[in-house]
Order: sequence, then structure tokens, then C-alpha cells
Amino acid sequence: MSISESVAPQLPYLRRFARVLSGSQESGDAYVVAMLEAIAAEPSMFPVDLEPRVATYQCFLDVWNSVRLNHARAEQPTSERLAAADRKLEAITPRARQAFLLMAVEEFSTSDAAKVLKTDEAEVKALVDQAASEIAEQVATNVLIIEDEPMIALDLADLVSGLGHAVSDTARTHTEAVAAFKKHQPGLVLADIQLADGSSGLEAVNEILETFDVPVIFITAYPERLLTGSRPEPTFLINKPFRTETVQAVISQALFFDYKARLPDAKAASA
Repeated sequence: MSISESVAPQLPYLRRFARVLSGSQESGDAYVVAMLEAIAAEPSMFPVDLEPRVATYQCFLDVWNSVRLNHARAEQPTSERLAAADRKLEAITPRARQAFLLMAVEEFSTSDAAKVLKTDEAEVKALVDQAASEIAEQVATNVLIIEDEPMIALDLADLVSGLGHAVSDTARTHTEAVAAFKKHQPGLVLADIQLADGSSGLEAVNEILETFDVPVIFITAYPERLLTGSRPEPTFLINKPFRTETVQAVISQALFFDYKARLPDAKAASA
């Protein structure tokens, strides 16, 4: 298999990783292009003895750690979100952040993450714990959980608390969710789509977003209702059953980059 054949299938996922790592699609894509140019100029930098996905991410981080392309953008960030992310990035240890995202977002095994980072599994585990702690220190907030399954709601509450956040309330219906948000005005919402009494978490979120600007993470067994490609999709969507590490990573990213939710299409999603 040629290098191009090894790299090409990884690019969509690598772009996602680069975007989350940098906090900017423009900056992330620039790093991916820089990696491709570097491999074209020096093919020997691509470790053909590794599995293609591991090799591609290893090459990408080699470039990321040696070329600061995202600092070449305008002196003033192009949005408040990027400005907030820039301020926070300065306080997060870069290598720990890379390990955290490799495992929690890209779902590499500890062994493969160690290969990407050119280290051992013990260091990867230590880096992941370090990153989670550093991120939580900066973005601790109150969280509203909209979930009608008691055990899932309890698991999410334990997970949120373990990250250093506080659960302001748990809602089981549309009406409870809107009332709870107005009462507590939390900094983050975790929402299921299908709720008790047949109401919709999506409609509850829509009502909340008409008045408040807050990050929302959808955690649902019905992702196909939102991921249609025919309309704006939520930035953060987690499938049930979820992995604890994935939820931890997405919460950290939503708060770290100060992502604000867009209004989903409630009618289409509830059809």
C-alpha cells in the first residue's frame, strides 16, 4: 500500500482531531495541509511499519509540535470563542491535551496512543489524567441534565461531579427542563432527545436557546434524527450507550472552546 493510500482514509478524522486540538477549523486544516506537504517532501518521515491510522496521527503531531501555523492568523482572534480558547490553551499542557484527545475523542487504545506520541502506556495514562484535571480547573460550571432514565441521569451526574462541575438540576420532561434552566441558568446542558411523557429534549433545548446562549451536548440513542446532513447539525452529539471517556472529553471541549449551541430543527428531529 502506498503512503497516499494509507493516509487518504484517515483525513476526515484527522481534520476533526486537528480542529478540536486547535479550536479552529482554519488552523486545523492548515496543519493537515502542512503534514501532507511534509510527507510529500520527505516520504521517509511516514512510519510504514505502523498501522496507517497510527502512522498518520504520529506524523501529524510531529508537524503540529514543530510548526505553529495557528499563530500566523490575524493578531486579533476572529471570534469571542476563539479568543476564549486562546486564553485557555496557554494554561493547558500541550502533550497532555494531545493524549487526552487521542484517547477520548479519537478513541485510540492506550497502546496506540502511546505509539502516536512515541512514548509508553504509563505516560499516556498520566497525561490523560493531567489534562482532565487541568481542563476542569479552568471551566468548572453548573450543569443541567435533561434525561428521563434515572440510572443514566445518575451516571451522568457522577461523571459531571467527577470532573469538578456541579449538577444544578436533573429534568425528565420538556416542562421540567425549561423551568430548571430558568431557575439555575447553568453553564452547560446535557440533553437526551426522547423524554418521559413523550416530550422532546430537542424542543426543550430550542425553547431554552430562544432566550439563553449556552453550550448543549446531546446524548441520545437516536443520533440519526440529528445527523441527516440536510440542515445545521449540533456540534456535540454522543451516542448511547456512551463511553465515560467520550463524555468527559466532549464536556471539556464544549466548555474549553466556549461553544454555543445552534438551534436544532426540532420538527424534523421529532418526526
